[in-house]
Amino acid sequence: MNVRLLPARPPAAAIDPIVRVLVAVGATPAMLTTAGLVGNVFAAALIARGDIFLGGVVVLLASALDMFDGALARATGTASRFGAMFDSVLDRFSEAVVLFGIGWYGIKVGDPEQALLAFAAVVGSLMVSYVRARAEGLNLQLRDGIFTRSERVVLTGAMLILGYVTIGLWVLAVASLFTAFQRLWIASRMLLAEDAPPRSASPARVPRATAKPEPRR
Repeated sequence: MNVRLLPARPPAAAIDPIVRVLVAVGATPAMLTTAGLVGNVFAAALIARGDIFLGGVVVLLASALDMFDGALARATGTASRFGAMFDSVLDRFSEAVVLFGIGWYGIKVGDPEQALLAFAAVVGSLMVSYVRARAEGLNLQLRDGIFTRSERVVLTGAMLILGYVTIGLWVLAVASLFTAFQRLWIASRMLLAEDAPPRSASPARVPRATAKPEPRR
């Protein structure tokens, strides 16, 4: 069963009006994806220089664009494999650059714990996505995971805005690494089940011949 803390997609009633506006102004999915990356790079720069609260606000605003690019592609009939790959790759860059900004700030203020946690969170978030991509390359549908991109983005923005950066990084790092191993375990079970040799029918038992008693002589 797929257990998630947040829905994979926001309700259509919430995003459809915005998608219609985007269609009307001629926006494309690639524009939104690129703008999301640019916004997260800007957020990382703000965080690295110490503007933690503002950086958190920009992270949430820039990452919110990711809710609309797929819906816009479907609404305009432009969904494609290239678009899916482009979106996934830039999403990974967006997450990594924000955590890099947090790590850089930790180094600048002399907080090695924060820098190391940011590194662990980067590894965890990338591995969550990598395990899914590798599984899909082996023809497995793998969407399970308790801490996927939506949860990571919300936590990152919230911890920056509220000022609980170190605590938030602990949760982010542990939950991301746990999700990566969770997906690896799920994918491993699916692959082992598919690769298991079929059970052959048990051969019918041949009744043992009983020796014919010799006549008494």
